[in-house]
Amino acid sequence: MFDSLPYRNDAAMVLRRLIRSLPTRRGVMGVATCDKGLPAMLMALAGSPDLPGILVPGGVTLLAEEAEDTAKVQTLATRFAHQEITLDHAAEMGCKACGSPGGGCQFMGTAASMQGAAEAMGLALPHAALSPSGAEIWRDMARRSALALMELEQKGTSTREIVTADALHNAMVCHAAVGGSTNLVLHLPAIAHAVGIGRPTVDDWSRINRAVPRLVDALPNGPRHFATVQVFLAGGVPEMMLHLRDLDLLKLDVPTVTGRTLGENLAWWEQSERRVRLKEKLKQLDGIDSSDVIMSSPRAKSRGLASTVTFLQGNLAPEGALIKSTAIDKRRLDANGVYDHTGPARVFTTEAAAIQAIKDGKLVAGDVLVLMGIGPGNGMPETYQVTSALKYMKGGDQIALVTDGRFSGVSTGACLGHVSPEAWAGGPIGRVREGDMIRLLVDTVKLTGSIDLVGESAETFISRGCHPELQQDPRIAPDTRLWSALQNASGGSWGGCVYDADRIADLLAKGQAAE
Repeated sequence: MFDSLPYRNDAAMVLRRLIRSLPTRRGVMGVATCDKGLPAMLMALAGSPDLPGILVPGGVTLLAEEAEDTAKVQTLATRFAHQEITLDHAAEMGCKACGSPGGGCQFMGTAASMQGAAEAMGLALPHAALSPSGAEIWRDMARRSALALMELEQKGTSTREIVTADALHNAMVCHAAVGGSTNLVLHLPAIAHAVGIGRPTVDDWSRINRAVPRLVDALPNGPRHFATVQVFLAGGVPEMMLHLRDLDLLKLDVPTVTGRTLGENLAWWEQSERRVRLKEKLKQLDGIDSSDVIMSSPRAKSRGLASTVTFLQGNLAPEGALIKSTAIDKRRLDANGVYDHTGPARVFTTEAAAIQAIKDGKLVAGDVLVLMGIGPGNGMPETYQVTSALKYMKGGDQIALVTDGRFSGVSTGACLGHVSPEAWAGGPIGRVREGDMIRLLVDTVKLTGSIDLVGESAETFISRGCHPELQQDPRIAPDTRLWSALQNASGGSWGGCVYDADRIADLLAKGQAAE
């Protein structure tokens, strides 16, 4: 996983070079599906702003019969290690998880969240995201996308006219309403940077997340955990946006790849035969009422749907951090929905060491597991195994995790990530020592919170150096270290882990002049 996020930047650059290599280019159609390829494709489209562009989302895989979904199968190894399942069961479930070839996962992870964001930005046709991959309804969408691209070219409509600040606002609103992956805090700023508009800040994310209710019940957030294809049949992104429109949360005048505004697209969807037909199909196939999947704000509130992400700051995260607040065990919240945990730091500089400590029973309820040095400086791999290990550990629900890394979409528990600045950029998290008292405060209702080291004076804490065990992983390749240095100079993880060519050139010039 060390190269997963750096690959996104590499892929976007290669795609842009391929686009520029075609001397007769007149427009770009991108077909992409999953966690890194889809953000890379959107960065490539946005990075070709003077051409018309359109995205064909690769869709999602179907639920398999008599099998676990693609979220649950990711816990097979942990459940097998805890002797909860047999090896034969693990092998069978792993092979059966995908009900159809192709497409993204059945849960609202990065792939599904990015498909929805692309449609919300106006770069994909209405009701294009989360389509059953390869099915006739998906192929029809692909054909109509080609026709739409031709019309964009004939009208001279460029991607720059579609991917605007208001379009990005709509994508962020839809991310909050669907309860999307936290990885979008990396990808949407990168798309904004590629097209040349302002990148959203922590304050922007926090403001929008507090203003927008979650309206969609989908894996892994629940409460009933519908699959992504069921969200599609319930109306998908345009159905959700109808409710957001009624709440006056969208910028309706933005242009889209249909040649019409978002408001016009939603008016069409509201009266469309397709909307009625697919909702009936959901009822016929799965016995599910579409209004149980995508809801109005009052209905969502009555069903207990809470906003997914809380953005925090504090002396350990002066530039920001986030937590999937819906993943915190409800037993750990007080009557007002507040998670207030203070405990001693148990410090680890590798995920493997943290997992081994959990297996050896060296962590106890009340601890704060601090996993430092796995941010962009070490490739920013997704941290899942440690959260899974905590989930199956006795008392694991009473242990908080704080890291400068990021999480898989199916991670659960009181897991705070994206702590910035990261340890490798000199961030305060790198100064934490074993036994330091750390307080994590999360108001899951007001969506506010903080992460602080307590009981130590600011002067003493600042005077500490980095943790002595903080060392570069020897498996990190030179090109990944180069990616790390370049993105750190360009705004780091909250800036989208991008390459800001002007800033990099300026810093290099200053460095050369100082030699």
